[in-house]
Amino acid sequence: MTFQRARSEEQREVRRRAILDAAAAMLEEMPVADVTLNELSRRVGLAKSNVLRYFDSREGVLLALLDAFVEEWFAEVRDALADDLDAGWPVAQRAERLAEVLARSLARRRALCDLAGTQGGVLEHNVSVEVVVRHKRITVARLTSASDLLRRHLPELGGDAERLLFYVVVLAGALAPYSSPPAGVRAAYALDPTLAVLHLDLEDSLRTAMRMLLLGAVPRG
Repeated sequence: MTFQRARSEEQREVRRRAILDAAAAMLEEMPVADVTLNELSRRVGLAKSNVLRYFDSREGVLLALLDAFVEEWFAEVRDALADDLDAGWPVAQRAERLAEVLARSLARRRALCDLAGTQGGVLEHNVSVEVVVRHKRITVARLTSASDLLRRHLPELGGDAERLLFYVVVLAGALAPYSSPPAGVRAAYALDPTLAVLHLDLEDSLRTAMRMLLLGAVPRG
């Protein structure tokens, strides 16, 4: 793929989207640590300096991609809750179903989980203050919107909904590596099957963790 010089805002947005799409495709093939600006530039058909016209660094690309992935995930959760959760159910049953919806949808979005797991330690380094402010504002706005959605289905959450959703994303990032360990760890599990208890299924572990969070956040009365 090659591009002519982008002269309009529409052309610049097409270029920006192409960079994000190429980065997303790379994450289907490799871990976050292996996504390099050189390879991203090659795949999108731009010089590295041109990629940096749109994003200030590799980490800036991946932060923007994380924002896009979270937006897509919230949209999926909204649609799933509309179909899968009855407001007339008891609070514990609604919390259980919400945990199921969140876990199932996140487990299908491995790249989102991987990016969330590197956000604090990697992605928020080597980026400008302006990029961080924009990313954090987007995060707060989406958490607020998604929390309003959760409260419609589980009003018992009250003011804890925003914090709970943030914890959910952090948990997904923390648990994801344990579901796909490196070759040496897999060999250890094969050598000693008693260690396999530490090899977590991502959806199951997310469901359990989210169930604990949700049931701990709603009143028991």
